[in-house]
Amino acid sequence: MNLPTIEIEATTSTPKINCDPENGRISMEGDSYPENAFEFFKDLLTWTETYLHTQTTPLTLELRLVYLNTSSVKIMMDIFEMLEEAYAKGRQVSVNWVYDSRNERVAELAEEFKEDCTFPFLIIAAD
Repeated sequence: MNLPTIEIEATTSTPKINCDPENGRISMEGDSYPENAFEFFKDLLTWTETYLHTQTTPLTLELRLVYLNTSSVKIMMDIFEMLEEAYAKGRQVSVNWVYDSRNERVAELAEEFKEDCTFPFLIIAAD
């Protein structure tokens, strides 16, 4: 099954999202406080689930998120849960979460997510 590439440009309240099936990469960057998070992230959730069920290549989630509201955090939990299930079945999945070293709140959030994950999960401070 050929999965499409998804490219969503950032707005003031939504992150830039890129789903790249050729390279097995999802990237998200920016602020995330959409009015309806489930509606905004619906295609990303479907794409991730489809990728994990139809592809055999590794999947890397690259995050450069600045701010997440509560509903965006819930969506991220859903994505990490999908990755965790796939990893438990032997899939290669990983997360690289890059954050601004001056933003301790995002670093703490990333650490909280990492605690629940057994797959490779890097938290990287950037200047």
